[in-house]
Amino acid sequence: MENLIFAIVLLPLAGFLINGLFGKFLPKNIVGGIATLVVFTAFCIATYLFLNFDKASQPIIVRAFEWFRVNGIQVNFGFQIDQLSLMMVMIITGIGSLIHLYSIGYMHEDKGFYRFFAYLNLFVFMMLLLVMGSNYLILFIGWEGVGLCSYLLIGFWFKNAEYGKAARKAFIMNRIGDLGLLMGIFMIAYHTNAFDYLSVAQNASKFEFDSSIVIFICAALFIGATGKSAQVPLYTWLPDAMAGPTPVSALIHAATMVTAGIYLVVRSNFLYVLAPTVTDGILFVGLLTAFLAAFYAMRQNDIKKVLAYSTVSQLGFMVIALGVGAYTAAMFHLMTHAFFKALLFLGSGSVIHAMGGEQDMRFMGGLKKYIPITHWTFLIGTFAIAGMPLFSGMISKDEILVAAWAKNPIFWVILFIIAAMTATYMFRLYYLTFHGEFRGTAEQKHHLHESPWNMTLPLIVLAVLSAVGGFINLPHIIAHGEFSKLQAWLSPILVEKAKSQLQANLETIAVSTEYILIAITVAMFFAVWFIVKNIYTNKGKLPLAEDNYTGWEKLSAKKLYIDELYNALFVKTVEGLGRGGKMFDKNILDKVVDFVGDGAEESGKSMKKLQNGNVENYVLIMSLAIGIILFVNFLLQ
Repeated sequence: MENLIFAIVLLPLAGFLINGLFGKFLPKNIVGGIATLVVFTAFCIATYLFLNFDKASQPIIVRAFEWFRVNGIQVNFGFQIDQLSLMMVMIITGIGSLIHLYSIGYMHEDKGFYRFFAYLNLFVFMMLLLVMGSNYLILFIGWEGVGLCSYLLIGFWFKNAEYGKAARKAFIMNRIGDLGLLMGIFMIAYHTNAFDYLSVAQNASKFEFDSSIVIFICAALFIGATGKSAQVPLYTWLPDAMAGPTPVSALIHAATMVTAGIYLVVRSNFLYVLAPTVTDGILFVGLLTAFLAAFYAMRQNDIKKVLAYSTVSQLGFMVIALGVGAYTAAMFHLMTHAFFKALLFLGSGSVIHAMGGEQDMRFMGGLKKYIPITHWTFLIGTFAIAGMPLFSGMISKDEILVAAWAKNPIFWVILFIIAAMTATYMFRLYYLTFHGEFRGTAEQKHHLHESPWNMTLPLIVLAVLSAVGGFINLPHIIAHGEFSKLQAWLSPILVEKAKSQLQANLETIAVSTEYILIAITVAMFFAVWFIVKNIYTNKGKLPLAEDNYTGWEKLSAKKLYIDELYNALFVKTVEGLGRGGKMFDKNILDKVVDFVGDGAEESGKSMKKLQNGNVENYVLIMSLAIGIILFVNFLLQ
């Protein structure tokens, strides 16, 4: 068992080392095959562990070695296998292996092919460290590691200056959040004398309910989560991160890295149940993020930018679930989102591949007859995220809506509006891309073709998961426990207080009320579908350039000018300080140093006249000096 757990982590690391060191000399199919095989093998091992894991047993702790001791705290480098880590490992390696396979076709003509796969394997290794580590320090290593890999992958096409800026933006904004995470970890160690999850959970009872200490710790950890999971105010990096190759968008910004913040809060649920003040704040951050991102997506023309803001909005849904204490619902939506958003990103990559690199939906249209597999799989992903009944996204999103109603019906109304906006911008994207007349150039039309099998096979697998994945955890009013598998699976990792608080809220809702709420959301889905289809097919409305919009549409296209505001407040300020520092260095510090240097040089020149090598002069000067000293001494007596 221990060897299998080590193998899950070490296989992607081996792939990184092989491709990183020798990939330049290997055929591309070998490079892609190795990278894909190591991740798929890790998935197979994780599946074996999942099938043989006794959910009633304690977490499996595997120690690799003793890391260090400080102030009586022994910190081991080890891994913890429990329900939560197994779920995350299967998502990372399962979705990851499909994206690796897809990348073989998508990146085949790229000169940095071996480097790309080396980075992908390194990213998977770091992500596995993050979710499998047995303590907060190993989580932090993985946390920083995926931040580094995201920088490398977002800026993969580094010859483009704008892509380099996007990579730096992602790196810096994540570092802001990471400072909060690090402060939270140190405070945990200081007050519990431990870093590992099990010891911290046992010692958490010493904290007073909603005390200033536990509030600070939980808030600090959540600051880290806002950076990694792109929540207000640290969310503007993720849309710019679309500069990376499309498989990067699918792997990092749909299924894995951006979910790290959700994982962190669920892993630390034993702390958050003690800080309702913080969880209330988390709820409002999630609401604001979900609404703003959905609003921005309404009038974006770049197909990947729409999906990027959609990701931010869906992460907001997960954060809302955390805020109301629905940890299982948050993880359920994390899983279904990994299915349909990876599908949508890879589908957009297939569209871009067919269009010869074009990403602007204004120059697409009518693609369903040219790329049928991409079209049908993309439609399934659209149905899932928009809320088609019985599709995975509808079921997981409905759990969050019901939990929000249990907290306060006002929150349900806000989420209902956001869900309607989600369906609106996704159907807009679908109809502008696949229906109507083709609006691109003759050369692009000539280039149109379906993607190769190694790109379409992952689309088909993800489409199936997006359609049926929701049956893993049907609503309790329908399943009566029989199909609520995820709820039962994750129950052992949640403290009783977390489960009892949510259950108490849910029990206040009548069964008839839940059915009415579900019926309203289903009716909304079909109403939005009908309206958007009528606008973009029957009436043939086409998107405008962002500068040609007016009113709310312009605000949506310009993202409320938040990027410009950040640029003015922070970027320009820092650049101004840099220019001021440069001027101070050049006009003051340099002149002071030059003055000292010039003084030493001039004094040297003066002394040079005295030190001329003439012994007679030396004797004369020495004699005069001795005479002066004797004369002064005589006068002083």
